[in-house]
Amino acid sequence: MRKLEDLKLKDSRVLIRLDLNVPLKDGHITDDFRIRAALPTVKHCLSQGASVVIMSHLGRPGGKYSEELSLISVGETLADLLETQVKFTDDCISEDAISVSRELRPGEIHLLENLRFHKGEKRNDERFSMKLASHGELYINDAFGTAHRAHASNVGVPSRFSIKAMGFLMEKEKEFLYDTLINPARPLTIILGGSKISGKFELIGRFLKLADHILIGGGMAFTFLKAKGLEIGASLLQEDMVERAESYLRKAKKRGVNLILPSDCAVNNNSSRKIIEVSQLGEKDIGMDIGPETIKNFRDIINQSNSVVWNGPMGVFEEAIFKKGTQEICKEVGSVVGRGGISLIGGGDSAAAVRTAGMERGMSHISTGGGASLELLAGKELPAFQALEE
Repeated sequence: MRKLEDLKLKDSRVLIRLDLNVPLKDGHITDDFRIRAALPTVKHCLSQGASVVIMSHLGRPGGKYSEELSLISVGETLADLLETQVKFTDDCISEDAISVSRELRPGEIHLLENLRFHKGEKRNDERFSMKLASHGELYINDAFGTAHRAHASNVGVPSRFSIKAMGFLMEKEKEFLYDTLINPARPLTIILGGSKISGKFELIGRFLKLADHILIGGGMAFTFLKAKGLEIGASLLQEDMVERAESYLRKAKKRGVNLILPSDCAVNNNSSRKIIEVSQLGEKDIGMDIGPETIKNFRDIINQSNSVVWNGPMGVFEEAIFKKGTQEICKEVGSVVGRGGISLIGGGDSAAAVRTAGMERGMSHISTGGGASLELLAGKELPAFQALEE
């Protein structure tokens, strides 16, 4: 794959796929992390004398227009961050939009309306791809958050360009989430959390061959605890995954991987935090966070590690009384970099937890992609990367 710095951009019209799918509330952006992550690529293109056409999706409008999911507010934020005017058109493939793009001068920016207002985006429709491609002369993909989707803007559009490359963010995501882990500095510790394990099985399968330690917290831990024969009360359980969890416990033991589950947890006791050994969970108890003994065990292992990958919070960190486990693990993971090690944070909730704790600058890399980071960490080929190969 070509890199952005390999391209000559002067006087070119560059079509860039970005991931500007940011959270909104009452029409206002509540977290501009993904927009800020995209700025280096846009700024580089402008500094090299190019004009820029930006395309992105926002939310899940189902192939039809939705005022609430318009990219207008994103364009305003983008203009503020870049301190320049951003042109906007209300239909990404209209003749008017294509004309605006073709008339751009070097240094100008044109933001297209939400790609997913058209069903052709998710269907990778050929005609839709052709019209999108007419906006630019060169193609750059820097939308890692959707890199695992074979949509038109990721796959169909780049097939129509002879000159194409990945942006700085895509390059960084690949470097940290894939290249670095081919031969990681050891010990390598994987920390997994979140509510469900179904989306993380391939990830666990890969790291059972690579990792020295696998630490499992969050709601997904209770399916593993159930697989060990423990009663887990009313805690989150994926019944159809118990057998598979049991097989991974066996494989970890056979391969000498230190797979650690919580020994204690926090439950809700009249709106307060009550600590219980996992072996003592009552019929109505719901594990909401890892307990102090587990926190200590996890921190001790992280403290001895030179490479750490973290994907998924340790509990219901959105609730104040159940954020302690996630915050403590976050602090320990942040200390790895200070010792000269590497700390990689998967996208989604784990990235949000790091930002909530104010630890962004303490990490080697925080991914912008949830599902994409899971698939890349699992060693999968992503459609957006494949489409950039020559």
